[in-house]
Amino acid sequence: MDDCVFCKIIKGEIPSKTIYEDEIVKVFMDINPDDNGHMLIVPKKHIADFTELDDETALHINKIVKELKDKVYDRLNPDGIRFVNNYGVYQLVKHYHLHLIPCYEPKQPIVDVDIIYDKLK
Repeated sequence: MDDCVFCKIIKGEIPSKTIYEDEIVKVFMDINPDDNGHMLIVPKKHIADFTELDDETALHINKIVKELKDKVYDRLNPDGIRFVNNYGVYQLVKHYHLHLIPCYEPKQPIVDVDIIYDKLK
């Protein structure tokens, strides 16, 4: 999709703070995080939403999530992680993406994304 912001990030037309990338997915920091370490796991192929997600890509995303969980716990020491997928009116970008959101008790103030990115890269 020519006007898809995530497709533009994947192509390098819009810069991102990339945490992980392979031939199937790109993982980058959310520029408006809900919590410190909030990142997005995005398939490189334009897939509108979870109803179009093929099994191979879904399994690959699940594998990457497990690997990222270890990195997040090791470097950010959260108390938990939320995985969020929005659909319909709640999906602001119509390109499938999974939010990985570390959570902290008590809730921490949001710090500059660059500080968290430096810990995770």
